Amino acid sequence: MKTNAKNQLLFIIATMLFVFNSANSQSTDTKIKSNTYYITANKVFDGETMQSNWTVIVQGNTITAAGPTEKLAVPPDAIVINYPNATLTPGLIEGHSHILLYPYNITDWDTQVSKESDAYRTVRATVHVKKTLLAGFTTARDLGSEGAGYADVAIKRAIDDGIIPGPRLLVAGRAIVATGSYGPKGYDLDQQIMIGAEEADGNNLIKVVRDQIGKGADLIKVYADYRWGLNDEAAPTFTLDELKLINEVTRSSGRVMVAHAKTNEAMQRAILGGAVTIEHGDLLNAETAALMKQKGVVYFPTLAATESVTQYKGWKKGVEPEPEAVTQKRKAFRIAMDNDVTIGMGGDVGVFAHGENVLEMELMVNYGMKPLRVLQAATSINAKALQLENKIGFIKTGHLADLVIFEGDPSISISALRKPLWVMKNGVVYLP
Repeated sequence: MKTNAKNQLLFIIATMLFVFNSANSQSTDTKIKSNTYYITANKVFDGETMQSNWTVIVQGNTITAAGPTEKLAVPPDAIVINYPNATLTPGLIEGHSHILLYPYNITDWDTQVSKESDAYRTVRATVHVKKTLLAGFTTARDLGSEGAGYADVAIKRAIDDGIIPGPRLLVAGRAIVATGSYGPKGYDLDQQIMIGAEEADGNNLIKVVRDQIGKGADLIKVYADYRWGLNDEAAPTFTLDELKLINEVTRSSGRVMVAHAKTNEAMQRAILGGAVTIEHGDLLNAETAALMKQKGVVYFPTLAATESVTQYKGWKKGVEPEPEAVTQKRKAFRIAMDNDVTIGMGGDVGVFAHGENVLEMELMVNYGMKPLRVLQAATSINAKALQLENKIGFIKTGHLADLVIFEGDPSISISALRKPLWVMKNGVVYLP
């Protein structure tokens, strides 16, 4: 190589190294440097009460002050955020999601579970979690990968590592079902078909619970009943002793057990077995509601899933009379309210479209709950149900900087939550 050409090549390499190192240094500085925000809106919902003339100050990923605007000066070098005719809330919390599912009217559940690869489903899920975050949901409890193994654990890690945008996740991994109860079903028995959760029974439950925890489950979800009774009716799966065993092992790890349950017998077994939340509860009666209240168990009714599935089957909402499933769910929701059961917000999103999480909240209002109470369900109540009330769900000094600004006033019209203007998760801003 000639000297001039060699010198030119060395110069180009040196220049590239300089630019690379400079960019790298700048990137590191940007990550280390913490921004300060001075945030105001027409109204501020603090997780429990709607406030007027309030300001919230954020430093790094933490709320450092929140209160009347006249008492809080703008810090030096603060970024001032002000949206008139808008409401600032804590980041919303989705209490029941399936990030690895998508609406069954696009692809039915059996096909998603048995024919789509985990890799394909994981790629789709990266889009689902982004839509969830940009809709204003900064935390989500994901209750089962539905046949995709521990892909939810990997997605959670990718979000935490800053590789993809998404809400803070609590994941259940594979979830646990009694042998023979879950699906997909109807295939030749000589074939090995992917099951939507992990089968376990009796003393083997100890090993399965420990294995799921070891592979990254933040909580243990059990199917306390399923459609395996005569004539495909929902019937209890695990015995009370089995549920107590699952809970004992789960609790020893510092985690909690949650239960899918639609029948009253299954709900009562799950409650007495130690479940902290009941999912669905379609057939809830007053006796079970009273037990739920007594034990401090939180009810997640998943109204949107019931309505969505019923519409996929042909029901024309607003045109035709309510099907029995919807009427029964409406009745269960009213029984829970009348018995002062703590009701969380979780729509079973994935059954319907990710990013449309607010549908559950709109239905809660439609079924008789006040908008302000629904706001509490999606923030402070859900935070307590997830045992995260010291970090999220409130606008309080010392809490994580999970904040959302919505156009309008959701305490008057809950549908205002369909209009996020500004989203902050852990001190990082995302614009919808």
